[in-house]
Amino acid sequence: MKNNWQLTILQYFWMTIAVLISSVAVIIFLAPFDIAPSGVSGAAVILHRLIETPIGLVTFLLNIPIQILAYFLLPGSWRVVVRTLYVLVVYSITLDWLAIYIPDKGVSDNVLLNAIFGGVLEGVAGGIIFRAGGTFGGTSTLALILRHKFGMPMSTTLLYTDALVMAGAGFTFGWEAAMFAVVSLFISGVASDYVLEGPSVIRTAVIITNQPELVSTTILHHLGRGVTGWEAIGMYTHQPRWVLYVSISRSQVGELRRLVMKADPKAFMVIGQGHTAYGEGFKQSEILPVP
Repeated sequence: MKNNWQLTILQYFWMTIAVLISSVAVIIFLAPFDIAPSGVSGAAVILHRLIETPIGLVTFLLNIPIQILAYFLLPGSWRVVVRTLYVLVVYSITLDWLAIYIPDKGVSDNVLLNAIFGGVLEGVAGGIIFRAGGTFGGTSTLALILRHKFGMPMSTTLLYTDALVMAGAGFTFGWEAAMFAVVSLFISGVASDYVLEGPSVIRTAVIITNQPELVSTTILHHLGRGVTGWEAIGMYTHQPRWVLYVSISRSQVGELRRLVMKADPKAFMVIGQGHTAYGEGFKQSEILPVP
């Protein structure tokens, strides 16, 4: 593992890259077409349209009281607050600096394309920020505070705050623009999950069988995958059964099904999906702050 200071430098490097990506998304794809991002950035875009305030500066100013609350109300949160403040300062400067050099109408006149690409870039940036141990502040930090103080789920808080921003966008830009903002928000969430969790490339299988040794040996010999098993009781028959668990690649599902049915035609099997597996035969188990 790298030393702590090396990891810290790497985290701040990736946070800087993420800020640049998010700034490009807002300045090139979203703001020129009145597509409001989620959270505080969306409120800043709305104010920019109404009274021509700088998007970056307003984003930073709106975040100050939220970060002060986080510092006092979230125990042990000072590291996250420091990283978030760094992100906000760089983000605010980059937004207003890029706005000087970027054409007012971006790179395409197709609003849907801008909503899609803006959402993808926002999601990628958000995922990198979270993996580096920081946040974009705003409603994400507010959601953490409400969860800590009142037990309110973060998803609920974010849903309400994003709904308010989308409603504000509808009243300011028109409801068609608000619908494009919802499209961008949805795509952003999908892209962020992809960065955080990776593609769904593995499958997990739970096998209930009376032939655990034969099934396990067959899987190990033909697929090269280890099997974990434990003894259980069938609650309908009250007879002892064995439960086997194995992780495989997506391309091995058909072969696994064939092998299990050949070894024990009476076996019961459930196949699920996972995002990433760490350990022997899959990814290295060392966890890095960002991809």
